[in-house]
Amino acid sequence: MAKKAKKTGDSSIVVNKKARHDYHLEESLEAGVVLSGWEVKSLRQGKIQLVDSYVLLKDGEAWLIGAQITPLLSASTHVVADPRRDRKLLLHKRELAKLFAETQQSGKTCVCTKLYWKHHMIKAQVCLATGKKEFDKRETTKQREWNIEKQRVLGRG
Repeated sequence: MAKKAKKTGDSSIVVNKKARHDYHLEESLEAGVVLSGWEVKSLRQGKIQLVDSYVLLKDGEAWLIGAQITPLLSASTHVVADPRRDRKLLLHKRELAKLFAETQQSGKTCVCTKLYWKHHMIKAQVCLATGKKEFDKRETTKQREWNIEKQRVLGRG
C-alpha cells in the first residue's frame, strides 16, 4: 500500500489581520463552524471577509457574527443565500463556560482570527482578546518598522 504524501503549506482560508491590529490576543481555541453547502463552495474559492466579525456568546452557544461569505454565481436557485447570516460555532461545554466567564470581565471580547481546513472540515480559530488603545497601536507600528530597519542594517553590514 502506498503512503499518502503529506501536504506542505498553509491550510488557511482567511486570516483576520485587523484583529491583530485592534486587540491584544491572549488565548486561542479551535471551533467547528456550521455551514451550508453553498458556503463551503464559496470558501473553497476564498470568497470570505472576517474584517468586522466577532463572536457572540448567548444562551450557552457561540455565534460568528458579521462574517461575509459571498455566494458564487453558480449557487443553487432554490436556496436563498444570505451572505451575512449568523453561523454557529461548535465548542465543548467547558470551553464555552471558560469563554463566557472570561468575557464577563471588563474589556475582554472574543474574536475570530482565522478560518482554515483541518482534513475535510473547516475550523475557526477563536481568541480571547483585550482591546488596544490608540497609543498601543502606534507603539506596535513603531516596533514593526524598527524590526524591519534592523534587518536592513544587519543584512547590509
